[in-house]
Amino acid sequence: MALFDCTCEARSGHARALSYETAHGTFRTPMFMPVGTSATVKGVLPAQLHELGTQVVLANTYHLAMRPGADVVAEAGGVHAFSGYDGPMLTDSGGFQVFSLADTVKLDDDGVTFQSIYDGSKVRWTPEENMRIQELIGADIAMQLDQCAPYPAERSFVAKAVDYSSAWAERCLAAHQRPDQALFGIVQGGMHLDLRLESVRRLRAIEDASLAAGGRRFGGFGIGGYSVGESHEVMFETLGEVARACPEDRPRYLMGVGNPTTIVRAIGQGVDMFDCVLPTRTARMGTAFSSTGRMNMRNAQYARDFGPLDAQCSCPTCQQFSRAYIRHLVKQNEMTGGVLLSIHNLHFLLELARRAREAVLAGAYGEFEAAWMASPGAKDY
Repeated sequence: MALFDCTCEARSGHARALSYETAHGTFRTPMFMPVGTSATVKGVLPAQLHELGTQVVLANTYHLAMRPGADVVAEAGGVHAFSGYDGPMLTDSGGFQVFSLADTVKLDDDGVTFQSIYDGSKVRWTPEENMRIQELIGADIAMQLDQCAPYPAERSFVAKAVDYSSAWAERCLAAHQRPDQALFGIVQGGMHLDLRLESVRRLRAIEDASLAAGGRRFGGFGIGGYSVGESHEVMFETLGEVARACPEDRPRYLMGVGNPTTIVRAIGQGVDMFDCVLPTRTARMGTAFSSTGRMNMRNAQYARDFGPLDAQCSCPTCQQFSRAYIRHLVKQNEMTGGVLLSIHNLHFLLELARRAREAVLAGAYGEFEAAWMASPGAKDY
């Protein structure tokens, strides 16, 4: 198969099982991507990520551009050599981080100026500069520069974010030249279905014009601007129709979502890829995912509980360590507690996505989703 070929191996309802070729290997969907913001998944080594079944690791353009600098990453041989992770990697554009700094951001038609959180310096990003940075970092997949609107927001503000994101998508696609790196477009539009569908329409028109001129196409489509404060029910009022408006022949990536129940439901609506800091961030706070829901490992009920975190789990943490021991580590603020919980929580989501894929391949995703929604833990996420 050629680089960035996407093959649909099976469908079950709207759920899909895809394979996607990158320069660092093939990944298969449905899939969850651990987040390695600064080119590291906190507390988890590259070899452990492979052992857990990780297929793609996400790194953050904003943070790597600020520290140590994209030129340093490039001098090291790119983000794979720099981080020691040899599987497929993805960089988000950093747009979410930039626009979360609302008080320091100045936006115009040409790009965005913002203040670094590291040293207070002023930084200017155009779509072309963002592409240059992501090409230097060298992940297998880069994301276009976009504007992510918060929730709630006035419709006029969300509509303007769609305008900026669409214009920048066109410039990113024209500027992006690295042949071993795919570029994904990003759908915006907040909770407004018509704006979402207009965003998809513009991305497809941009791609058609590029191809007609002998240029490139988008390697996939990110769906941004969800999970920014709205309820899950509000998200699902529009998500399915938006996902299915994206092209059939490439991955659909719901950005920033790591809630297990949301993942299961979104796969059933046609989404293929997910990422989130949730499993590792909550792990460092002492929270474990389980088949019966979230577990606060600071609770006294675990002080003499010598069973595994989750009796149904095959991860290294559950195979070797007890709830009592992990509670002890968490209560003592030992870093090992966060490491063991991170390993467990990542395994939980990676395994959930693997089982979802098996269900699609078996033509039984509806049954899989129904079983999850009826499970004891489904409503706790």
